[in-house]
Amino acid sequence: MKRIICAAVALALASCIAFPACAADETKKVDDILAKMPARARSEISIGDKAEFVKKLNAVLEFEKAEAEESGDLPLLYLLDKKNGKLSEKYEPKNLVPVDNPTLYKVNKSGMTIRRDVKTHLEDMVRAWDADTGRALFLVSSAYRSYKYQNWLFNHYVETDGLAEAERYSARPGTSQHQLGTAMDFGSITNDFADTRQGKWMYENAWKFGWSLSFPKGYESETGFMWESWHFRYIGIQACELQREYFNDIQQYMLEFIDLWKKS
Repeated sequence: MKRIICAAVALALASCIAFPACAADETKKVDDILAKMPARARSEISIGDKAEFVKKLNAVLEFEKAEAEESGDLPLLYLLDKKNGKLSEKYEPKNLVPVDNPTLYKVNKSGMTIRRDVKTHLEDMVRAWDADTGRALFLVSSAYRSYKYQNWLFNHYVETDGLAEAERYSARPGTSQHQLGTAMDFGSITNDFADTRQGKWMYENAWKFGWSLSFPKGYESETGFMWESWHFRYIGIQACELQREYFNDIQQYMLEFIDLWKKS
């Protein structure tokens, strides 16, 4: 897997050097796509050297392509939100495995599953947590959700809080990142998590292992959901680096940009 991905990244970088005219076209493409982004996103995305950005973006996309071919599943940067994309009620990731690993972390309920490749990166992150904290408690609270379960959950919240309020914190069936099998909830599933030892550590370190906060504070209009300090999605280390360097560390901005890039 690592050999395939390294070769893909090398090929992406080499192509940018070998075809300067193509690279020039792609730098113009950056401006064209930025013009299509919402005003706030344009004001917060910071791309100085466009040629350098394109090299890094192409490396991320080659990694994503190689990983998708290896896993046989949806790409890690698949855009799924209230406005874009919808998974069918039959969609289920191909390689779901139990989340459980009692020697590394605690789960708050049995039977949770996650994509096999994503579990590997969860375990890498928790090993780093153990090294930093002396094996303090690390709690995993939610992982893959089926369309059927998300439908039940969303309807339950609608009955409890009404449609308008429920839509602020719960995804309609087919639009939840949890159905991708690459998103997880951690800790208490309340915003108190941000002030816990685990929450603070993840805010500082999760990106180093490819985990990105999906719904940051102050971005409900952009993401469609209120702040969820506990909800992280695995997108890959290179993508997290790109997100931090150019997209104000906002996952939604990067995923929307990449979606437009792929379609252009």
